[in-house]
This record gives sequence, C-alpha cells and structure tokens, in this order.
Amino acid sequence: MTPAQGEPMGQVTPASGSAAQTPVQPGSGTRLDPWVGSYADRTHGMRASEIRALFAVANRPEVISLAGGMPYLEGLPLDALAESAHELVLKRGTTALQYGIGQGDETLREQILEVMRLEHIHAHPDDVVVTTGSQQALDLVTRLFINPGDVIVAEAPSYVGALGVFRSYQADVVHVPLDEDGLVPEALDETLTRLGQEGRQAKLLYTVPNFHNPAGVTLSPERRPRILEIARRHGVLVVEDNPYGLLGFDGDPLPAMRSMDETGVVYLGSFSKTFAPGYRIGWAVAPPGIREKLVLASESAILCPSNASQLAVSTYLTNHDWKGQIKAYREMYRERRDAMVSALAEHMPEASWTVPKGGFYTWVKLPYGIDARAMLPRAVTALVAYVSGTAFYADGQGSDHMRLSFCYPTPERIREGVRRLAGVVAAEAELVQIFGTDAHPDSGPVQTGGPAVV
Repeated sequence: MTPAQGEPMGQVTPASGSAAQTPVQPGSGTRLDPWVGSYADRTHGMRASEIRALFAVANRPEVISLAGGMPYLEGLPLDALAESAHELVLKRGTTALQYGIGQGDETLREQILEVMRLEHIHAHPDDVVVTTGSQQALDLVTRLFINPGDVIVAEAPSYVGALGVFRSYQADVVHVPLDEDGLVPEALDETLTRLGQEGRQAKLLYTVPNFHNPAGVTLSPERRPRILEIARRHGVLVVEDNPYGLLGFDGDPLPAMRSMDETGVVYLGSFSKTFAPGYRIGWAVAPPGIREKLVLASESAILCPSNASQLAVSTYLTNHDWKGQIKAYREMYRERRDAMVSALAEHMPEASWTVPKGGFYTWVKLPYGIDARAMLPRAVTALVAYVSGTAFYADGQGSDHMRLSFCYPTPERIREGVRRLAGVVAAEAELVQIFGTDAHPDSGPVQTGGPAVV
C-alpha cells in the first residue's frame, strides 16, 4: 500500500514473506521529506544551480534572456533533418530503437575522430567513449577519481555544471585565476606546490581552454604546453572540457591539449553546441586504463547511450555538410558577439568585459559596489536576465561579475537586453552612491570599457 493509499508516511510495509524492514525513526525526517535522515552524506551538498533557478522566468517570452547558453537551432536544416529521421526509423528502426553497446556505436566513434582531427587530435575509435552529453562524461571521470575531500583544481571562474558535479562527489575545489590569456601557469604551479606542502595532492585539473564558460577567454597556444608540464610534474590528470573549440570567430581551431599529451589528458567533447543538445551525445577520449573504467562506469549508470540519438547524429555527419554548418554558426555567433560588445560600449561604458574570440559568453565586471546576485530580481522585473558571477565559484566569489550569453537572442534582442540591463545597473550605482558600501581593501580604479580583469 502506498502512502497515497493511506499508509502512514515514514514506514515501509514489507511484502508477504520478505524480511521485516526497519521503519524510519520519528524525528529523522521532516513533514516535507520523511526520508531526509536516510540520505547519503553527499546528497546534503546537492542544490540547484543559479542558472536552473533562472529558467522559469528567463524563458518567458517578454524577458530577454542573456542567461542561458542555448545554441540557436533555427539555423539548422530542420526539414532535411526531419527527412533523415524518417528514413532512419524506416530503414534502421530495429537497430535505432534497440539497446546498444556501452562504449557507443563504432561508426559514430570513427566519425568523432574526424571531428577531433580539426583540433589535431589523432586517436583510435577504441579510445572514444560515447556518453549522454559531455556532462555525463564529466560525472564519470569525477566518479572514478574523487573520494570525499579529494582536491580538484579548477579555473576561477569555472563552469557551473562542473562545480555541481564536483560538489555532488564531495570534492574540495581549489580555484586558480585566469587572465586574458587563460589559466595562469605560475598561479597553477604555486597552487599545486602549496597543496603538496599541505599534504593535499590534487587529483584533477579541470579546464575549459577554448572560449571559456563563463569568462570568454582562451588559453593561449604558448601556455598550453606549460600547463601540461606543470600538471605532469605534480602528478595531476588534466580534464580538458572543450564544447566550444570549433566555434572560433577567426582562424582555424587551436590544437587541443590532448593533441600534446595522450597519457595525461582526458578530453571531453560534445555535439550540443555544434549540432543539437537535444540528442544528448558527447564523448570522452582517455588513456586505455581510464577508458576501460569509463565504459564500466557508464554501463553501470545507463547500460548504454541512446542508439537512436547516436544514429541520428551519425546520419547527420554522413549526409549533411556539418563543416559548413559549423562555419555558418561561427558567422552567426560572431555577429551576435559584435552586437553584445557594441551594446555594452554604448550603454554600459562604466563596466568592463571580455571580448571573446569564439563561443557563447562574455564576462562582465560591474562598477564597484554593485552586487550582481542582489541585483538579479530587479533585472528580471525590468524583463532582462543574466547569470550572477557567484554561480561560477565554489567559494562564494564573483558577486561583482555577471555572465552574459549572446548565442540565442537575435542581435536586435541583444541590444535591447543590454539597454534594459544598463538601466538596472545605473539605478544600482545610484543607490551605491547614495548609501555607500563597505570599504574594500583592494578597492581602486575600475577598468572600464574594454577587456575585464578576470
């Protein structure tokens, strides 16, 4: 009998012939959740991200959302994709709708190699593990390596979805700063040395080297081998998360860090930004020992990735000009980046921001004294949304920054959104001027109207 049928909440009635179950003790739960006392320790650190909390209001049509990192799917050849899906079900439906293998479809893994060759990665299909989005790959890597209290070094700021994964496995995240050329090698070396002296060996270095989410900066080619050497010297595995690498606005894709070190890097890729996130197809490329454990961990979590999604992506790569589609995306997102930057210069010259060379985001530093998180409800009231910088730190930093996304709104909507946001910022600045703010030991002139200090 279920609770809805009248069984008292907090007790379990054993099935006939089964061993008696221990009821949940009084006082171990709450009226909202009688099982709260039974959860694993790691569950209590789980919480919704600030971006997820925004979705309910940011998706209202009257709100201009500069918050979410959603690709602009109207640019896809939807009619042709519909025909491909129809043909797939007619001709290969019994395969597409059946279970697959845990490592992923072999044909798709071979095609993934072709995608990665654009970033100078040369691998074998056996090196690739197909996952349910790169988010699952990140979860699996963390699951394999992290015990409660283990150290993960991550950029400051860092991808909010990664921080959620790390928190769920009770990792201790230690941030290392970025600048306009990406992760700072000297700061990384100093941090890893200090951790070692404290007896705290970092296990993973998590990095988004290309068109960083949220900072918009790119790790320079000169720094990449230096970062790898530092990680190798300190015995730290590099997790290279690269969903945006093919979406640069100028020039060819940069060589991936994985192309420079096949044993010390786990590479995470995704079709979510270059094709469509709804298929939920990502992948990991890892050294053989790690790859085998990734397959086992994936099988224990999901048995196998979706055959229907894999074959749909594989069909797209076979039958459509996917390189041409990426080129069209690059041109479209460049136009939207330009609209964002020009609107910031026009309406918010008192702020500062990064000028990304690709990807989806710019990172805006607010004038001194303005709290992005506290300001957000007033921005939503003004029908514009963004993500507070606090979402991208494990330790509560970032209240003086916000992430603005230019990937989804049209250039006209971007300009109007920035105009609305500028009005909110001006009102907040006026309040700060009237009522003042707490003295800050590092306060000083704020750089404005150009690349932000990350």
